[in-house]
Amino acid sequence: MDFREFFVRQRAFFGKHKIASAAAVPAVLGIATVVAVSFALPSTNTRNADPRLTSSVTECHDMVTISVAGRNDSPNEATTKMLVDANGNALPAALSGDYSSEWLDPVVNAPNADPNSNNAAVYIAYPANLNNEADAVNTGVANTEQVMREISAACPNTKFSIVGYSEGSVVVRQVAQQVGHQTADQNGKYGIVDPNNVLGVVILADAGRSAGEGPFIGATDPNHPDGYDANFGGKTAGGQGALPDTAGDFGSLNGKIASFCSDGDDTCSAPQNISLLQLAINVGRHLNVDDLQNNGLTPATGQDVAVNLAGIALAAFQDIASTPHWLQSNETFLQVLLKVSTPGYKPGTQTAAPVAASSIATNQMSDLAYLPQKVFNEIVGLIVTNTNTIPVILSDPYNQTLGPDRTGHHFDYWHDADPANGKPLTSAEYAAAWLTHLAQQAQNGQKVDTTAKPEPADLAAAYKAAQPSTTTAPTTTTDPSKSTTSKVSTTVTTTPSGETKAVASTSVAPTTTAPTTTVAPTTTAPTTTTDAMVPAAVQPTTTAPTTTAPTTTTTDSAAPTTTPHAN
Repeated sequence: MDFREFFVRQRAFFGKHKIASAAAVPAVLGIATVVAVSFALPSTNTRNADPRLTSSVTECHDMVTISVAGRNDSPNEATTKMLVDANGNALPAALSGDYSSEWLDPVVNAPNADPNSNNAAVYIAYPANLNNEADAVNTGVANTEQVMREISAACPNTKFSIVGYSEGSVVVRQVAQQVGHQTADQNGKYGIVDPNNVLGVVILADAGRSAGEGPFIGATDPNHPDGYDANFGGKTAGGQGALPDTAGDFGSLNGKIASFCSDGDDTCSAPQNISLLQLAINVGRHLNVDDLQNNGLTPATGQDVAVNLAGIALAAFQDIASTPHWLQSNETFLQVLLKVSTPGYKPGTQTAAPVAASSIATNQMSDLAYLPQKVFNEIVGLIVTNTNTIPVILSDPYNQTLGPDRTGHHFDYWHDADPANGKPLTSAEYAAAWLTHLAQQAQNGQKVDTTAKPEPADLAAAYKAAQPSTTTAPTTTTDPSKSTTSKVSTTVTTTPSGETKAVASTSVAPTTTAPTTTVAPTTTAPTTTTDAMVPAAVQPTTTAPTTTAPTTTTTDSAAPTTTPHAN
């Protein structure tokens, strides 16, 4: 399929599938920027299918795209046909033909546009809500890994791509990190799937993004993922993700990651030095935000807030108590609160060593001597780490991120093309093109055999076919009893007038009789090398002296331009 035609179809797809307006999310604890982790999305978009099980993982494909959508955008087994494992047991996933996401469909279904393709996309079912963000993400991670394991077990040659958006981006980041940092067991098996079978990962609105991190994490060239020539053209967003505790690299998947962030989307480009707001965000991850949104501050929601705040405060004091001579450290109380309020925090096992009775006063005096400096550090730290708190609040981050009618930056990924500045595609279109490229790679590999073990070089044939080759052209002497070999080479030259010439030359061993050597006229000249194979089909005749054959200049030829992979 022509590269431009692909995007014409994609834009048409976007036009037919209008993106619904986002649901509003309230501020948590009265601080508006907590919406940076609220991941507001439309209501469930299931197709009204019979609530029964459908396709099995044993229906193998060249590539399966694992899709994790955002808040309120997940299959429901009560209304959606679900995927089943090899034994007919229900899995927390549905084929994209049975479930539709207005946000991710244009991206994850792109590899299936070719009717001859053998690809599939599945949506992971998980509690895509904010009853408890940490629980929802943990369930999403577990469900995603389970589905990938089942597909890989039934179809060991199937390749994977993984796509996540909004709340689903947190799930996908954690899954990709765990896949990329796996270690094979003594039998060469992996706990989830072989990282070599994960071809690419797309994260839209990446809440775990580090400060200033570019879109292609770990890639050799920051303009595109490894193995894909089409440049993205987008600028790196400022700030960092709203969930810094989920940051980190992707191990063996580095270079296969496309992490998109729109500047101004506070889920992924929140300013630094907003520690009080970050604390509020962390607290909100423990709360039932959906209940707060629907009912406001009631006795039930107020109790939820109070219980969680008390739990965080208790954990902070316990952490301090387990740290010997904490007053002498540079850690502030606010830093302790940020640490213990992070979901997944595990209290330290370190405890203070008992102090002998005779030295209690001395030790107490030693720690108390640091109290003035500690108080000073607390004050300075509070000021320094909140230099951007007031500006962020005044910038109305709620509407900046989740503005009405899709005007917020959280929805830029579907309309952020900027051709005038070298970005011809939206982030979603670029992701769709890359996934289609990955699917074609998988299709060019070894065909799926459900009884075969994974081959490490599935794509070797495709890469080999794409490599240019160079050979030597044999010639014969006038004496049938003798022979020699001449090497034909083509050099690209440019005339003073600016024309490109392909000049072919033939070198013959001086001990042989003058051979008849032919040089093929070329129609195109390689742009990447000055030595190319000359075909031996149609050849003009050149008389060679006893040492070296004269060179013959062929007709003018135009150098071909390099185009992106056809998708």
